[in-house]
Amino acid sequence: MNVLNYTEFRNQMKPVLDSVVHDGETVIVNRGEKNNAVIISLDEYNAIQETLHLLSTKNNAQRIYDAIERDRKSEFLKKPLKED
Repeated sequence: MNVLNYTEFRNQMKPVLDSVVHDGETVIVNRGEKNNAVIISLDEYNAIQETLHLLSTKNNAQRIYDAIERDRKSEFLKKPLKED
């Protein structure tokens, strides 16, 4: 994660944005007291939104957490994929 002040960001905008998009870098632009901004790629933003959506209901979140726990305990059933 990089932290840049506004002037640094403005002067290096293309390479900074290239790093965000191509390397998955997160950049914080420090604009003074409590006026900071975070720059992430669109793919990262969409992944966060999808995660929030999947966890937005209690039942769905519980199913996900239960599945993660079963995976940690190796309590899963492997089945061969059916070919069409």
